[in-house]
Amino acid sequence: MFTTIAHIGLTVSELERSVAFYKDVLGLEYVGEMEMGGPETAALFQREGCRARVAYLRTADANAALVELIQFTDLPAKEDTPDLFKTSISELCFATDDIDREYQSMAKQGVRFLSEPQTFDSTQYGFGKSRAVYFYDPDGNILELIQPEK
Repeated sequence: MFTTIAHIGLTVSELERSVAFYKDVLGLEYVGEMEMGGPETAALFQREGCRARVAYLRTADANAALVELIQFTDLPAKEDTPDLFKTSISELCFATDDIDREYQSMAKQGVRFLSEPQTFDSTQYGFGKSRAVYFYDPDGNILELIQPEK
């Protein structure tokens, strides 16, 4: 049986740029970085000669899953257009207690959003009310910000 979600991994094209975004714009704490290579890495990723740099960041909640940013260094990452409507991890969602403040702050820093924050009432399904907005990281990965109503 699984015990927890250890991390959520995102492939990025420039590790330093992405670490700066997740740290300076989103406010995550930088935990550390490692390099991967060798036969185990090649077997894990199913690519001969595969090498990667991997950074880990976390929210203030030490029990939450880490954000893992992976930059493959043997070959550049394939660029793709993020799409909420295809099978994949569609977004990584962060919770906040003030979505309007975060939205305004991030917008001033040039973060690109899909819309303004929207309000949802899912009480009939047992999930309560919330406000949410989608936005992009520097590589175009789709992220979400949500504020559950208390």
